[in-house]
Amino acid sequence: MILTAAQVVTPARILAPGWLHLDGDRIVEVGEGTPPRAPDLDLGDMTVSPGFVDLHVHGGGGAAFDTGTAESGAAVVAAHLSHGTTSIAASLVTDTPERMAAAVRELALLVDDGVLAGVHLEGPWLSPHRSGAHQPGALTEPDPGAVEALLGAGDPSTGSGRRGAVRMVTLAPELPGGTDAVRLLTDVGVVAAVGHTDATYDQARVAIDAGARVGTHLFNAMRPLHHREPGAVGALLESPAHVELIADGVHLHPAVLRTVFAAKPGRCILVTDAMAAAGAPDGDYLLGPMEVEVRGGVARLASEDGDGPIAGSTLTMDAAVRYAVRTAGLPLVDVLHAASTAPAAAWGLADVGALAPGRRADLVVLDDGLEVVRVMRGGTWVGP
Repeated sequence: MILTAAQVVTPARILAPGWLHLDGDRIVEVGEGTPPRAPDLDLGDMTVSPGFVDLHVHGGGGAAFDTGTAESGAAVVAAHLSHGTTSIAASLVTDTPERMAAAVRELALLVDDGVLAGVHLEGPWLSPHRSGAHQPGALTEPDPGAVEALLGAGDPSTGSGRRGAVRMVTLAPELPGGTDAVRLLTDVGVVAAVGHTDATYDQARVAIDAGARVGTHLFNAMRPLHHREPGAVGALLESPAHVELIADGVHLHPAVLRTVFAAKPGRCILVTDAMAAAGAPDGDYLLGPMEVEVRGGVARLASEDGDGPIAGSTLTMDAAVRYAVRTAGLPLVDVLHAASTAPAAAWGLADVGALAPGRRADLVVLDDGLEVVRVMRGGTWVGP
């Protein structure tokens, strides 16, 4: 099948007009101008983007990954797929080791089936000083045995500390054993991410030198950037690491988005950090064991004054793209790279993240307002 559109977005530039040749679930050719034969589908004035890749998602559509059931996991995937996310990670917040291991074991089945790109452990090895929406009493130091046990829960065929379903772990490297945990994760092919951290610049640099290569929701739940002590933010900004950014108008000012995109071209990753209320009404929800109130689309830990810590977001990736382009004023090609190509590269997902020959045919069709019109995953149109 050959598709044509006013714009086809590749990792390097926008082809205008452009065309795609698909064969089954694969992209065979991508070109600019007139295709080699009459198109099977002319999308007119639309923009064709790679399917979005979201590495940090807790829930959506009223469901959450933390429950660790195939049914709830599939519901989250479906909710975000309708907004253009064709590759998605299941992020788990801090809980008891037993409950986290049980959730990893169940979600590993969805990873094996290709429904999930992998599991992301956001905790329990986080700083109590930067706990955010994580249960402080459940935070622990990254003991090697505990790290191996949770990794092993995602590899039930062997029960070993190989990567298995777990592809990324966020931790605070300044904790006792933090740097050793980064090395352990890196050695087995798991992405070590720096986040929920009170690390100094020097402590963060040690972790990066040891193999950490992602910054979890940069600026949020981190020691603030200071001109005499730049902390983990400064270390991540000047390193080769990818950095996650939540572009929802709540977590980051648009000027911060512009600054980071300018400082780290090609290394910015848009994430939603979405919880169950993404794509669902305001109300009361759970984020792991924590009670969350969603009011006006903003998720916060339940509190008497209604001003508790931010607890994830209600964001979807298409909304993040629109905010980054329309409000922050970032170039469309850079924003779509951050929503697809960069996250795929950060996790080593060679099959997705770009409109290029040999990649899986994952597409998002956007109108001139950057609203999702159609979504294709693996060569098949999904939804209405």
